[in-house]
Amino acid sequence: MFKKVLIANRGEIAVRVIRACREMGIATVAVHSEADRQSLHVQLADEAVPIGPAPAAESYLNMGRIIRATHDTGSEAIHPGYGFLAENADFARLCEKEGIVFIGPNSGALALVGDKVRARQTMEKAGIPIIPGMKAIPKSVTEFEAAARSIGYPVIVKASAGGGGKGMRIVRGEKDLRPALEAGMREAKSAFGDESVYLEKYIEEPRHVEFQVLADNAGAMVHLFERECSIQRRHQKIVEETPSPALDPDLRARMAETAIKAMKAAGYNNAGTVEFLLDKDRNFYFLEVNARLQVEHPVTELVTGVDLVRRQILIAAGEKLTFRQEDLCQRGHALECRIYAEDPENNFLPSPGKILFLKEPQGPGVRSDGGIYSGWEVPIYYDPILAKLIVWAEDRETACRRMAAALDDFVILGIHTTIGFLKDIINHPEFRSGRTNTAFIKNYFEGWKESGKSEDKLRLALAAAAFDDLAAEARPGVGSAREAKQDVAAPWKTLGRWRIGGAGSHGI
Repeated sequence: MFKKVLIANRGEIAVRVIRACREMGIATVAVHSEADRQSLHVQLADEAVPIGPAPAAESYLNMGRIIRATHDTGSEAIHPGYGFLAENADFARLCEKEGIVFIGPNSGALALVGDKVRARQTMEKAGIPIIPGMKAIPKSVTEFEAAARSIGYPVIVKASAGGGGKGMRIVRGEKDLRPALEAGMREAKSAFGDESVYLEKYIEEPRHVEFQVLADNAGAMVHLFERECSIQRRHQKIVEETPSPALDPDLRARMAETAIKAMKAAGYNNAGTVEFLLDKDRNFYFLEVNARLQVEHPVTELVTGVDLVRRQILIAAGEKLTFRQEDLCQRGHALECRIYAEDPENNFLPSPGKILFLKEPQGPGVRSDGGIYSGWEVPIYYDPILAKLIVWAEDRETACRRMAAALDDFVILGIHTTIGFLKDIINHPEFRSGRTNTAFIKNYFEGWKESGKSEDKLRLALAAAAFDDLAAEARPGVGSAREAKQDVAAPWKTLGRWRIGGAGSHGI
């Protein structure tokens, strides 16, 4: 087993990997940009190494600095988390060349499935149903235009080298194609260091269902059932659950068999996810392979009892799977909500700034995976995910009730977050009935406004603001927090209109 692992990531996923390593008796090394000097993952790791300025291209995407940090600290392996270099085959090959274990698929499989276009080619040869789309990366806009006409509008622009909604743009006509390509390429370059994009046919209002797969280095492979990820905003998942309300045992078995077939065709090892679109007629199509740990992996852990991060590390260290497919089952129902530093009432603009107060929910069946703390300054340079709230219960309705209650108990003051937005999703009658698809947010939550804010949260906001003002005044040469941070969402603004005392109020 490894003695020391370097985590080439940040935020909640870095914290999650650090905690798994700690349980396994493995020392950890955090890397961080200048903007992340005070981040939670830096504080929790046994060692921390600065790797450059705030922009990801100069830090978290800088392969040379990460490899140097690995050697300098005596780390034997790198866990890439998700995003950044997690699906970069060049980085996996560099690790192999440098004698460092990459905790993920081998570089050959990663080159195949990490390149979405090559993956489509491989799946088609294996007889797996794929969405109509491009089978090579074009060299010019003219080729994209010809391909779009051949596929038929609407089409979707997708990044070839990554996922998570980065680089995706829906195009409904030729006049919109060039701007969509340019924007998608810029975003893909920033997120993955590779600007390659391609086109697929855009399927209207499907469900998004994915299957988790584990494969050891000796060829044993199992699936850990499905996750429903249809609740998306700007092609990024925000609510996930398992089991999927859309699958019956027969459809589940057929999709699982196809997922295993896809991974075997790619020669895959370690943890990965096969993603499908399920149309209104219950036909499913291969979408892509995410060759890494998924953001939404906790829901699978809760219904199967398998720690996926621990299994990733064990497989990378050469251990074989200790269970077979028939040993696995789904028990109960799990939901996950992603908490973002965004203002849902203002077109989901990022909301950087200081977290003045944090209260995470607790209770039976409630789990919070976060990378934040009270007093931390949320940077503007990276994906604004703050935490993931996950619940488990015996059935879906109970899980929904538990999630709504947990969201109500989740308090983050000082910045805008998506907590209220998520609670309204969970309580929506169409969600509660399981009738969801990828157009759910567009159909039911355009122009969303929060309906009410609790008196308890108002009191907390005022207390947090007062405390921060006192702390700021105690520091020489520093004014109040409100004066110093005019561009940051003040806690009284995050809670809407309020007043102290007066007729009909409870007072404070």
